Amino acid sequence: MIKQKIVTSLVVTLLMGSFSQLTLAKCTQPIEATQAELEGGYRDVTELKSAFIDAAPKRKNDGLAVGVAGIDGGNRALLIKLAQEIENNLHGQFDSLLIAHKGKLVFESYYSRGRINLPHYQASATKVYTSMALGRAIQLGYLSMADLDKPLVSFLKGLDTSKLTTGSDKITLNLALTMRSGIRLSDEQKKGLQQISEQLKGQQHAQALLERSAPISAQTQTFKYQDDPMLIMHVIDAVVPGTAQAFIKQELLDKLGIKQYRWQTADNGLPEAGWRVNMTSRDMLKWGTLASNKGMWQGERLIPQGYIAKAISPQLYTGDEDIFGGGKDVSKQGYGYYWWNAELQSGEKRFYSVSAQGGGGQYIILVEELGLVVVVTANRRENSTLQLMAERVLPAFL
Repeated sequence: MIKQKIVTSLVVTLLMGSFSQLTLAKCTQPIEATQAELEGGYRDVTELKSAFIDAAPKRKNDGLAVGVAGIDGGNRALLIKLAQEIENNLHGQFDSLLIAHKGKLVFESYYSRGRINLPHYQASATKVYTSMALGRAIQLGYLSMADLDKPLVSFLKGLDTSKLTTGSDKITLNLALTMRSGIRLSDEQKKGLQQISEQLKGQQHAQALLERSAPISAQTQTFKYQDDPMLIMHVIDAVVPGTAQAFIKQELLDKLGIKQYRWQTADNGLPEAGWRVNMTSRDMLKWGTLASNKGMWQGERLIPQGYIAKAISPQLYTGDEDIFGGGKDVSKQGYGYYWWNAELQSGEKRFYSVSAQGGGGQYIILVEELGLVVVVTANRRENSTLQLMAERVLPAFL
């Protein structure tokens, strides 16, 4: 038995050593952005001449557990082949692909302007972070699960409700979390609000939206991809002690060990709720791991399990006509609390997937049945990332 353990240990050591050599052979440029590049941002980073591919990611003392592809899960050869195809631009303009299996990061790769320490712009993937912040407020008792079905305006004490459009009290937190606030503004009204946006501080912004909207009813409260997340941010700011910005930093970013990020401020003075956030790929993986672990992070409950269950479950189906990153093996698209969901067909099996999605190709993808959390960053909106998950990533873990 002792001899067997020694042999196994030697094999693992040799394999990890060979994987490290692969990484050095594949990329001679520094994989970390310089301080000047970090200050300048994504567009100021030079493109990698060759991909950085690591089938045995290094421990970074950042709170992420690491493993070895082929030992801790996944078909190493299939994953490397996929990474090489991505390097050759056969699947779109990727910046990173990270794969965690059963809680361990087992595959890490960077391309183009992707860097291990560079926060990548997120676009609408930001909405998921806003949803998780509301969940954190519930965990700490500033809201309750029952509050999800209460009128959103009841939490905004700074509003003059006498001036709000008819039906404003029909907007619940649940509806705003699923893009069904029912707010409807004409293009002219949107343009007008944009022109005075810097004057609408705090809840004045929510007041302006709800004053100008057409009457809200069951007929208007259908799925519409718009600025509902900012209404949720207003509620967070209203119920937590201090500001929403300080709350998010102290209660989520600091807890997750997220230090290198950018979270921009909206004209109304609140943190952006639906876009304009930058996160590193490894930190994106932390958000996905938090959701995959039902709201637990390193033994501490950050978000109620019941909230996570609602957030990543289909609260409605949006149809299969236009699936971002989709293809022939992606169907039954739905929507939770800013998390998209869909079925992925791999061979004869179908797998339920959940994903944060951002225009340009940012994804945090969960496939619970296989214990997978996958992160993708890219720099082109045209992509087939979910289809690629079904065709190439899932088979590597079956």
